[in-house]
Amino acid sequence: MSEPTSGGSVEIANTSTSTYANAADRYLRPGTLQLGAPPPLSVYVHLPWCLKKCPYCDFNSHELTASRTTRIDASALGLPKLAAAQDALPEARYLDALRADLEASLPLVWGRAVHSVFIGGGTPSLFSPDGIARLLSDIRALLPLLPGAEVTMEANPGTFEKDRFRAYRAAGVTRLSIGVQSFDDAKLQALGRVHDGAQARAAVAEAAASFDTFNLDLMYALPGQSLAELDQDLATALSFSPPHLSLYHLTLEPNTLFALHPPVLPDDDTSADMLDRVVEVTGGAGLQRYEVSAYARPGHRSVHNLNYWQFGDYLGLGAGAHGKLSYPHRVIRQVKWREPVAYMREALAGRAVSNEEEVGRKALPFEFMLNALRLREGFEMAQFVDRTGLPPSALTAKLEQARAQGLLEAYESSGGPAWRPTVRGFDFLSDLQGLFL
Repeated sequence: MSEPTSGGSVEIANTSTSTYANAADRYLRPGTLQLGAPPPLSVYVHLPWCLKKCPYCDFNSHELTASRTTRIDASALGLPKLAAAQDALPEARYLDALRADLEASLPLVWGRAVHSVFIGGGTPSLFSPDGIARLLSDIRALLPLLPGAEVTMEANPGTFEKDRFRAYRAAGVTRLSIGVQSFDDAKLQALGRVHDGAQARAAVAEAAASFDTFNLDLMYALPGQSLAELDQDLATALSFSPPHLSLYHLTLEPNTLFALHPPVLPDDDTSADMLDRVVEVTGGAGLQRYEVSAYARPGHRSVHNLNYWQFGDYLGLGAGAHGKLSYPHRVIRQVKWREPVAYMREALAGRAVSNEEEVGRKALPFEFMLNALRLREGFEMAQFVDRTGLPPSALTAKLEQARAQGLLEAYESSGGPAWRPTVRGFDFLSDLQGLFL
C-alpha cells in the first residue's frame, strides 16, 4: 500500500527551514481538542519515477525520460533498457532533497520514535541498493528508529535483477512489497504492466529467498477476467507461501487512462463471486483477512499500514508525499510539492511543504472512521478519544444508526468497549463509511 490521501488543504507559501520551528510552536498552542499521548509515528518516503505509467494508476508517478524529450522504451524491457532507465534517474539530487526535507521537518517530530518506514512510489526499485542504503542511513541518523522497526519497500518485477533484492535487504529493507497484480501475461498486458508472468514468478521466488516477510500485491476483476483465471492467479501466488497478500478490486479512478477509455470489466455479481473466492482460498491457505484488502499469516501484518488504519501519525517525505501529525490540541496534514523537479528545488531551499491544513473538529470523526472501519477488528473507543481529542458522544448517534442497519456490532476488547464491522458491513464498506460523513 502507498501513502494515504488527505482531504482539502490550505496553500502556504515561502516556507523555510526556520518556519518549521515556528510551525511547531503554532501547533502546540492551546485549542479545543484534548488529544491523548501521541500515536505511533511512521515515515513515508515517496520515490516518484516509474518506467511506464499504468493506465489505472492515479498515484503521483512520473515516467522516466532519458532526456527532456526522449521517453524510456519499456515495451521490451531487458537489462540494457533497465540500465538506461536507472541512468536517467536524478538519484543523488533527489536523495539530497529528501535529506533536506527531513532535516527541515525535525522540529515537527522532536523526541518521537519511529515505528516503521515505507518507501513507495512510483517504482522505488529503480533506485540503486546503494541509494536506498543512503536514504535509510540518513533517516536513522536523524530520527530514532525503534529496534526492529519495519522498513518496507515497494518493488516492481520489471526492475528485477539477480541478487538485487538481497542487496536491498543488506541496505536495511526488512519487508518487500511486490507489485505483481497478475501472473497472467494477457492480463498484465491489459493492465499496461512492463513485466510478464515469468518475471513476476522469478521476482517472488527471489523475495521469498531474501526476506523473512514480504507482500504480494494482486488485483482482481481485471479486464475480461474469469473466475477460473482468478483461481489460477491465486494458486500461483499461494504456491510461494507468501506471508502477506494484498488483493485489490480494479477500480477506474478519475484522471487515468482507464477513466478516459474504460475497459470491459466483470459485472458486479461476478466481482462479488471473485471476492468470495479470494476470502475462501486465502482462509484455506492460513491467511487471515485482517483488513478489507489485506490477508496475512500470524505475525506478518503490515505494521506501517496498520498505523494508517488506526489513525496513527506519519511524516511524509518526497514529491507529493502526504503527512499527518498530532499535537495536544490539533491534528495537522501536510502535502509536499508534487512535481519532482519542483520538489527537489523547493526542498533543497527548505520549502518542501506546498500545502497544509488543520483537520477541523467536524471532519475528525469521518477521518478516523474512514480508516478504522477497514479493519476486521474495528476500533476501541478509547483509541478514538485519544487520537481525535473528541468525546465518545461525537460518534454515538452514528454508531447506533450503523448497528440498526446491521453494519456494525459492539464488543468488549482488552482495551474496553469496541466496535467492528459485521460481515454485511464489510461487504458494504462504502455505505458504512458514508454514514460518518
